[in-house]
Amino acid sequence: MNARRRTRTLLAGGAMAAVLAVAGTAGAASADSTPKPAPTGDGAQKLCKRVPRIDRRIARALKRLDAGPGTRGSIARLQQRVDNAEKAGHTAVATFLKDRLEFRKSLVTNLKQRQKDLGDVRTWCQANGGKAAS
Repeated sequence: MNARRRTRTLLAGGAMAAVLAVAGTAGAASADSTPKPAPTGDGAQKLCKRVPRIDRRIARALKRLDAGPGTRGSIARLQQRVDNAEKAGHTAVATFLKDRLEFRKSLVTNLKQRQKDLGDVRTWCQANGGKAAS
């Protein structure tokens, strides 16, 4: 009985080693395969399809950034936090928050530029039959 168990264990171990060896060579073969070819198009049709959703996302982000101090994520709220940190004498916190505030203000400029560029894309899509909604 003991010899039988030992034989079964050796056979199971050998089978497992064979499976792992085959899986290892298959993985190595796929890793050495040629890379996918570069894209041939510019993805204009998919972009035209996504224009309305992208526009809504940008508008929603700008609305949040321009909201008052009661709205999380707004510039006014972050400015209030900077003022509170300075008033409390927490200079390290105030410096950290000022850096975030500067980034958030630059984000507004960036989003407005994207909104303008997206308007140009929408115009192009409409002129070229790309199904972008107004």
